[in-house]
Amino acid sequence: MRIALVLSVLSLLLVAGVGVAALPEVGKAAPGFVVAATSPGTLSPRLKDARTISLNDMKGKNVVLFFYPKAMTKGCTIESCGFRDRIDKFAAVDTVVIGVSNDTLNLQQKFTDKEKLNFPLLADTDKSITKAYGALNEKRGLPNRYTFVIDKKGVLRKVYTNVTTSTHPDEVLAYIKDELTK
Repeated sequence: MRIALVLSVLSLLLVAGVGVAALPEVGKAAPGFVVAATSPGTLSPRLKDARTISLNDMKGKNVVLFFYPKAMTKGCTIESCGFRDRIDKFAAVDTVVIGVSNDTLNLQQKFTDKEKLNFPLLADTDKSITKAYGALNEKRGLPNRYTFVIDKKGVLRKVYTNVTTSTHPDEVLAYIKDELTK
């Protein structure tokens, strides 16, 4: 009975034109993007003068794409600094880290400078990437704290939708070591 009710409500929402954001499917190609970013050169010397980053720029590397609600807030700072402090460990397993929020490039740059972040932050101001990854919290209009692990071929391998900011970077690193370095 309860399942039927949920399905009915979802059907009504779809008929009414209210989209229910779906997560991309694990095992399929990750949604592509091209967007303004801070510090593209931290990914590769060939991007040192770039102003944008695309998913294609990372082919041949594993990618940790983590979404966070708002730059320079407590939880987002804890999580971002956790990735910052482990960036060499991610590099050792052929992995790049990229943060995403809907903040402006100017605010993302202030966050990068203040916290000395050593990876790019994407300024998804039109929310297109956040929506493509099913990470938009429709009520708040901000990204949910989700993380996506993409392999070297651009295939989505893992999705985290329940994140504890202080332990999450280690959790993601352990997954990559266990599953993507074989």
